[in-house]
Amino acid sequence: MAIEQAAIEEIKFRNNIEDVISQYVTLKRAGSNLVGLCPFHSEKSPSFTVFSNEGNFYCFGCGAGGDVITFIRRAENLDYRSALEFLAKRVGITIAQNDNDKQEARRRERVLEMNKLAARFFHEKLMSPEGRSGYEYLTKSRGLSLSHIRHFGLGFAPNSFGALTDLLRSKGYADHEMASAFLCGVSQKTGRPYDYFRNRVIFPILGVSGDVVAFGGRVMDDSKPKYLNSSDTPAFKKSRNLFAMNFAKNYCAEQIILCEGYMDVIALHCAGFTNAVATLGTAITPEHARMLKRYTKKVIISYDSDGAGQNAADKAFKLLGEVGVETKILRMNGAKDPDEYIKKFGSESFRKLIEGSETEFEYKFGKILSKYDFGITSEKIKALDESEKLIAQVMSAAEREIYIHAAAPKLGITPDVMKRDVDRFISRRDKIAAAEASKKIMLESEGYGDRTNPDYIKNPKAAAAEEAILALVILHPEYLREISKNGNPLTAGEMFTSLGKKICSAILSILEDGEESCSELEGKLGEYLEVDEMARVTKMCIARRSLTNNTLEVLRECRKTLASAKLKSELDIQDIINLKRKKSDKESN
Repeated sequence: MAIEQAAIEEIKFRNNIEDVISQYVTLKRAGSNLVGLCPFHSEKSPSFTVFSNEGNFYCFGCGAGGDVITFIRRAENLDYRSALEFLAKRVGITIAQNDNDKQEARRRERVLEMNKLAARFFHEKLMSPEGRSGYEYLTKSRGLSLSHIRHFGLGFAPNSFGALTDLLRSKGYADHEMASAFLCGVSQKTGRPYDYFRNRVIFPILGVSGDVVAFGGRVMDDSKPKYLNSSDTPAFKKSRNLFAMNFAKNYCAEQIILCEGYMDVIALHCAGFTNAVATLGTAITPEHARMLKRYTKKVIISYDSDGAGQNAADKAFKLLGEVGVETKILRMNGAKDPDEYIKKFGSESFRKLIEGSETEFEYKFGKILSKYDFGITSEKIKALDESEKLIAQVMSAAEREIYIHAAAPKLGITPDVMKRDVDRFISRRDKIAAAEASKKIMLESEGYGDRTNPDYIKNPKAAAAEEAILALVILHPEYLREISKNGNPLTAGEMFTSLGKKICSAILSILEDGEESCSELEGKLGEYLEVDEMARVTKMCIARRSLTNNTLEVLRECRKTLASAKLKSELDIQDIINLKRKKSDKESN
């Protein structure tokens, strides 16, 4: 069941593009438009632009673009209909479900039902004699009270191949449903199902709505892996969920503590830090960063102090910085993780750690200072070089000034000398960036590296004429009627590239249903095109809008140019074929 165009337009109208994107990007006014740092790629100068009057966006850095629906498709990693439902829910609109949607909703509902039963099963086992090893691990080894165990719904999976599977079967769930929920695996030898979690302490993972969406399990012996986590299911996406976010969302408006593991989060909550969350057996993702942006102003990174934890911290700084979240990091001495630190030094000491958390520069500069021996001249020079490069990466001149005056005395040089070196790094970097940008523009104009439309490079002249035609038709749908009056209607077959044919077919299909306005046409195209293809459509339209001459006559001339360029391309190919034939004939004679 397709969604009616009137419903789509109502959803778009009530989801103002500025308001929606502002929840993901910090926007600033630039004339009639808004600009900000792109949420879809790393950048330090804003190239992401929202064209409020046209109701679309475009990033001049990475090429992402489209309307508000396309933005949500990218930001939330959704298909077209799911993005519409996301936006509809945001403004209180109900969309009628088609059969596929109903089936998907039912699959998700069944997974949540199984998870609820499994969570109850695991918790009961933990509180029974069968779960004694798990209970003692949580209470004696990790210091949790019974109230903490109940608060987080912790459980225990017995060392059995069929305890949970048998229970779920008795409740009417099929083997394939249990497998889709990652509650059971299937033996490759026998084809029989078996319990996925065995002999493990279980950590239920709840969504922000309070539903049990997945599980994590820590093994009780030396089996590998130490931690086992649910994979993605119809009810769960690992890259979009954070452990304990269902609790933390009520206490994290000012800041969130981001941890690596379940026990770190539980220990922090038990110590009064109820704004702690953790990723689920994976490194932080762009989706996690955008989720954190919606809930808080600041993130405090509290990762393990080992090498892996520090590398993960570097990634977190990068991704959180890209979405505009203020980020700091804890430096823990005398303990490898928050759980151990609180057990050794107490919650008040940890609170002071939070108050003294470091910015990205302070953290990285501290690593440089500890890395080198300043008593050795060559080591000191290396430290100076790394520090100056680090400061050169900071875009704000005021911030660079502050960092230079803070770092120079520790490196044994004057701020003036350090500033001159930093300025040289910046100048050299800007020259390299300008040269690379110029080369990129030249190559892109010729169609090199075009993943969205790889046919472009085969005949840039034909492809450029094709894009002009498509943009003119999108901006002026009434032109199609005019050219059809002369018995020469536009067809997808006259396009040169596969992408052009696809876009043209979509336009013609939409207009057959009577859609006439530019905004309706642009909005409906998203149902037919992928997000990168929608970005190309937006780019085409922006290019045409910047020109003053977008008449019907221009459209006719572009069609002539396209036909001529296609013909020349076909002739060139035929010439090559003829030459090969002549060469083959000569060799055979």
